[in-house]
This record gives sequence, structure tokens and C-alpha cells, in this order.
Amino acid sequence: MPPALVKAHQELDKAVDLGYRPQAFSNETSRVVYLFELYTQHTAPLLKKEKKSRRKKMSLPK
Repeated sequence: MPPALVKAHQELDKAVDLGYRPQAFSNETSRVVYLFELYTQHTAPLLKKEKKSRRKKMSLPK
């Protein structure tokens, strides 16, 4: 990758990182771990299973 493009990617990463927290990530792995944990926190409520109501079975007349 051309050096100018590498620099542009690094600057973009820093700008995006600051949108999530005040300090930069130390490496790509820590960034990914942080973002996946954030994703999990925000999507967990969407995955909760609703309890099915248990209806009392009614027997039919004979």
C-alpha cells in the first residue's frame, strides 16, 4: 500500500477511535475486541427470548 494511503488509514482509525473513547487503541486486536464487546452489549437485549405464556389446556366435552 502506498505510504500516503497507509497514513490516511491511520489518521482515519484515530479519528474513529476517538468517537468511541478518549484514548487511542494500542493495536488492531484491542480495537476489534472493544468493538465486539460494545456490539454485544447493544444487541443482547434484542436476543432475549420472550417467555411463552402457558395456557391451561382445556379438555373437550365427551
